Amino acid sequence: MNTTLATFENDVIEASALVPVLVDFWAPWCGPCKSLGPLLEKLEHDYAGRWRLVKVNVDEHPQLAAHFQVRSIPHVVAFASGRPIDQFTGVLPESQLRAFIERLVPNPAQLERRAALQALQEGQGALARDHLLAALALDPGFDEARLDLIELLLDEDRSDDARREAGLLSPKTTQGIDVRYNALKTRLDALDAVAELPSTDALEAAVAADPANLDARFDLANALIARRAYEPALGHLLEIVKRDRSFRDDVGRKTMLSVFDLAAHDHALVSAWRRKLSAALH
Repeated sequence: MNTTLATFENDVIEASALVPVLVDFWAPWCGPCKSLGPLLEKLEHDYAGRWRLVKVNVDEHPQLAAHFQVRSIPHVVAFASGRPIDQFTGVLPESQLRAFIERLVPNPAQLERRAALQALQEGQGALARDHLLAALALDPGFDEARLDLIELLLDEDRSDDARREAGLLSPKTTQGIDVRYNALKTRLDALDAVAELPSTDALEAAVAADPANLDARFDLANALIARRAYEPALGHLLEIVKRDRSFRDDVGRKTMLSVFDLAAHDHALVSAWRRKLSAALH
């Protein structure tokens, strides 16, 4: 594919959000370009869509060459996620060129996860789930995809399935400080706790009757987290922090941090409650 100044944004920047894009700066009079160009085209075909080749004729589009400081050709710039991440000048042997490409291209499981995230953005939850299951079939140890699946299952109120998937996560995720896992575990723990708790109305009545009843307040916070009512849950957790930092080994503050991760999409809410927590701790 040949690109121009007018189409570069679409052909390269936007396209590289899905797969890596290699931009080949060349010219018809350039001898080495005549060797590199066909080799890049062959490898693009061999990789079957795992990366895209885009060509820029520097004689026709000197602005693009100048923008990327191309001083000698052939010159190749690799793009991923909308930005240049690597480059080389001259003709590389096929083995070195393959090694350069291998550092850029996602593996098949990663491609399935990208397709899942795209499907989620388009509101296609079932399709996203299929892509995530395909990613995990290709790479059962792909914890990022499994965390995506757990989150999707929880959003679909399939908590039992989510728990089963959580049990398949690797120790490096479950025993470390993985932020996403800790947040999802808080949500799963809240769902487990709710099954044994009185109704939300009863818990609210208990807290109203005795504001110092931190057990009831924490139970109420869990019930709210399970319903994804994060703001009122944060209010009760902050009250626990203010009243007794030592309660259940500082569970109020720790749970607030997990809720911040659960509600990360709501930047205003998280920012406001982070400030409140910071003020309470000082």
